[in-house]
Amino acid sequence: MALHETIEQTVTGLGYELVDIERTTGGLLRVTIDQPQVEGSPEQFINAEDCEKVTRQLQFVLEVEGAAYSRLEVSSPGIDRPLRSEKDFVRFTGELVDITLKAAIGSAAAGSGVTASRKKFRGTLERAASGWQIVWREEPAAKPGAKVSKNKVPAPLQALGFTLDEIAQARLAPVVDFKGRRPKSPPATEI
Repeated sequence: MALHETIEQTVTGLGYELVDIERTTGGLLRVTIDQPQVEGSPEQFINAEDCEKVTRQLQFVLEVEGAAYSRLEVSSPGIDRPLRSEKDFVRFTGELVDITLKAAIGSAAAGSGVTASRKKFRGTLERAASGWQIVWREEPAAKPGAKVSKNKVPAPLQALGFTLDEIAQARLAPVVDFKGRRPKSPPATEI
């Protein structure tokens, strides 16, 4: 059995979701796990005990399989979790994501506002008729402490449609709020 299949079978057998497997030239085997999404229940996060439980089981299984590695590291995906499969995109619909396309897209001449050499985008992930899209505003953030006029007209929404085949990398955008409150999100508007 292949190493990836062995690890995936072990991780899912323990009730977790396999996010990623990485092997380095120094012999490090890095396994990233997450809690599976359960419809209707609050979001659950990986803790140190979960990582320890998976590490112990993987050490035993990999020894039996005769897998070559010098160090095993099991961790959570973190706040910038990679999105790899269709299931991940469905799970995180409506969240702020960073995507990198395989090929540059956009044309300033076409009036789209997207430069022709742009590959990286940050916006809200949405389902589209032909696959997926992200929606964003090209608006500079207000400086801390600066007052923003209520009469200020917001920048227009922009959208970029894509398929999973066009993505080189996709991750949740790390949003950290040290005040313990979620940032107020502006009301959604139709495009």
